[in-house]
This record gives sequence, C-alpha cells and structure tokens, in this order.
Amino acid sequence: MRFQSATLFLTTAFSTKTKPSIAFFAISSISTLSSAFLHGYRNLSCRPTTRISHFVADSSFGLLSPITDIITRSMSSAGGGEGVGGGKVALLQFQVSASKSQNQQKVKKLIDSTMKENPKTKLIVLPEIWNGPYATKAFAEYAEVLPPLHYSYSTNNDDAVEGNDMEQSCPSAKVLFDAATKHGIYIIGGSISEKENDLIYNTCLCISPNGILVAKHRKVHLFDIDVKGGITFKESDTLTGGDTISVFDTGDDLFGPIGVGICYDIRFPEYALLLTQNHKCNMLVYPGAFNLTTGPAHWELLQRGRAVDNQCFVLTASPARTEAPKEGEEGKYPHYTAWGHSTVVNPWGEVVATCDEKEAVVVAELKMKEVKNMRQGIPTFSQKRLDLYKLEEGDKNN
Repeated sequence: MRFQSATLFLTTAFSTKTKPSIAFFAISSISTLSSAFLHGYRNLSCRPTTRISHFVADSSFGLLSPITDIITRSMSSAGGGEGVGGGKVALLQFQVSASKSQNQQKVKKLIDSTMKENPKTKLIVLPEIWNGPYATKAFAEYAEVLPPLHYSYSTNNDDAVEGNDMEQSCPSAKVLFDAATKHGIYIIGGSISEKENDLIYNTCLCISPNGILVAKHRKVHLFDIDVKGGITFKESDTLTGGDTISVFDTGDDLFGPIGVGICYDIRFPEYALLLTQNHKCNMLVYPGAFNLTTGPAHWELLQRGRAVDNQCFVLTASPARTEAPKEGEEGKYPHYTAWGHSTVVNPWGEVVATCDEKEAVVVAELKMKEVKNMRQGIPTFSQKRLDLYKLEEGDKNN
C-alpha cells in the first residue's frame, strides 16, 4: 500500500506541472520501479542478510511484527489453488550443545513454541545430529537404540524398544514421538546417531501424527572429504552407510509422498531422481550440517539444483552456528562450525524462505499445485530418452 500511495502522489504532482507525455513516462517509470522494489522487498523479507532481533518477517511483503524468544522467517510460496494439497512447514534451526538433555529440552520448547505461533503447521523438520556434537568420535557416545520402521508409539505397551523403556534406550527419539502425537503433526526428526549391534548410523526418524515411524533413513552417502585449505572430515571412521531409499506418504490433502536424505546425500542427483521419478515425491527433505567451506559455495546451489532437476520442493534444516571456543576452553570433541541458512526452495528453483546462520524458525506455506504445474509445463519426466539411458534402483533396495 505504501508504494501505491507514493505513485498516486507523483501522479498528482506531474499532472499539474508537467507536459502530458513527460508525465506519462515518469508515472509509468515510477510505477514500474515501485512494483520492482516491492517484489525485491518481499524477497528481502524472507532472505535477510542481517538479524532483526525479536521480529517475524510477515508474508505481507515484509511487514514486521514483534515476537519473543527466537526469530521466525515466514513466506508463502507463489501459486496454489483450491482443493489442492499443501500446508505449512517449519524448519527448526538452533544451536546444539554438548549436553544431550539440554538439546532435548530445547527441541521440546521449540516445537511447542512453533506450534503456538503457527498452529496450522503440518510438518516440522529438525537439523542433522541435533542431540550432540557433530564429531566422528562423539557419534558412539551419543548414539541410541532406535525403534524399527513401522514402530507404533501409540499402540506399543509401555513403548519399549528392544525390551527397554524409551527413556533409557532412545530418549531423543521419545522427544520426537511425544511431540508428533501431542501436536498431531508430521516430524522429520533431523538425525541422531543410532547404534545397532556393533554399527553406528546417522539416522533420521520420520514420524506421523499418530506416532507411527513411517520412514527411517540412514544416511546413504557418508561425508568423507578432504578439501585442501578448507576442511577434512571422514564420517566412515565411525559410521556405516545406510542402504535404503526413504519415502513416506502424507496423503493428497497434504504434501503427498516426501523423500528424505541427509546432508551429503543431496550431492547425489541419482538418489533424488529415484525419489521423484520412481516414488513420485513432491518434496525432498535434507536435514544437513554444511560447514564454512562447503556452505557458502554449495548449500543453496545444491538445493536449487535438486529442486529444478526434480521439479519439486526442497527443504533443508541446519544447526545454527556456534562460534569456535577460545584457546584453552576447548571441549571434549573437536568443534564443528555449521553454515546454517535453513531453506525452502520451490519447484522453479526459487528460494521462498530462508534465514541466516543464527537461531531461527523458518516457516513457509507450500502448495503442491506448484509441483503439478511445473511438471505439466516442462514435462521432462515424460521426455526421458530411455533408449539412451535409464535410472534403476540397486539390488539392496529391492
């Protein structure tokens, strides 16, 4: 409205003192610039470069309203239509400490506050390795015995996992099951380290509103890199890679099928293509923890690439950044600096909601009609040259 008023004022001024042809050119230019600036301001509101403490970026073109505790970034994706699936999603970005119990309490409070501020939220996504330090030597210490696929939290007697109470065997998982059933929402539980026999996995639990473990994704591609002058990390020193393709269906009234990967999985387009082409996913979700070497270079690029390749929504949730400890104040495990910038990308490859590196809750209203429109308008799925190439699932997933 502020831009419309400015245009009207300039129209009046020019119409009284300026030749008609000049006035028309000036008015048209100002109107165009106002519209362009309005569009840019809307984008700025959901992609802030500076932190605005205790404010929420409203979806009404960047108008601000006060909130408490943690920043929330909010934006509706373009498009949509009546009678088409979709809903509100929330990405939780928070600092992870060395205290498992503190991390668990933080997640409880964050989910509760997010649902209070955004009661129509249908899906909440947590970051990778949220219950302890992201360090290869820490994975075993923080690992839990997690429930099997299709486990039912609401119908199991005493909610035991392998004969043990959940509070003892998998307290972090219990936090997620409690929250999903309490609020009646889907939760993609970031990831925590899982122990099974002598093996450790990086595992994401996907829980339905009625407490069913609808998907259990063990990170398929392990983060083993050595970037000269950047970062060296080798998850395979401790972890074992998973061997399943992970999908769960939320129904046509919500998001339809959702495919899940973890962090480094996003670098492998073949995995994403299997999720969308073979399993018809409308959304790909990657809890992740990129660093200060790979983050600024590839984090957004990879998300937009997967969104365009697969003509779907891509969601990522990262831990918030924590500063490296001062000399002499180091903890038990090496410090890992996360990039942050949890993000939602639409099927056109546009960033529709994001944040900076600090603690935030990123909220977006998604319309699955965008996926349908994109796939109909640019029908690459039906234009594959299967006489020249073919994408097939491996033996382990059959």
